[in-house]
Amino acid sequence: MTTQALILAAGRGERMRPLTDLTPKPLLPVQGKPLIAWHLESLARAGVKEVVINTAWLEDQFPAALGDGSAWGLRIRYSHEGALFGGALETAGGIATALPLLQDAPFWLVAGDVFMPGFDFPTADAQRFAASAALAHIYLVPNPPHNPKGDFGISSAGLALSQADEKFTYSTVGLYRPALFKNTPVGQKAALAPLLREAMQSGLVSATLYSGPWTDVGTPERLAELNIPR
Repeated sequence: MTTQALILAAGRGERMRPLTDLTPKPLLPVQGKPLIAWHLESLARAGVKEVVINTAWLEDQFPAALGDGSAWGLRIRYSHEGALFGGALETAGGIATALPLLQDAPFWLVAGDVFMPGFDFPTADAQRFAASAALAHIYLVPNPPHNPKGDFGISSAGLALSQADEKFTYSTVGLYRPALFKNTPVGQKAALAPLLREAMQSGLVSATLYSGPWTDVGTPERLAELNIPR
């Protein structure tokens, strides 16, 4: 069982202004609770015990809002990129910098600004990944209007493809091995996509197409749509 996770929560959320001028995007309320709390609840139900959250923008608000994780039966620790390095380090840079807070073992990764209430961080998927030689297993979703061309494809054998006739959108959720980031410097900005594409060329990234509800909460309009009473 994969019992650790990293939630990415360092971004400024420029497209969400003015909402994010005073509140980090993952702490904005969705249906009565902070957006990031939906992930914390799902991770706890999946048996995850250790969660690291990387932060930069308004980062003092995260410990104030989430505490040590005991409210969810978790232990939360924070990788404060703002205090230590002056700002967000992009995805791979943030992961590499947070790795010392994780065990040298597979971990779940998810962005704190996506909403996918039906995703249960499947234990069976984590077990298959742990038994494989893959460096990452990523979850793709049908392309939303804001990303019509998609990001990656899926082969008939379930491998992620950097080039494909049909591409889907990376959900931000995946299972990762620390080894993928062995050459990524701590404390420096680095993007995730190039690392994934390089590993895909060697057949070391698998993928699943997830068809459940998924929203990249990237604009005030998308947030408002999620909060319409139903």
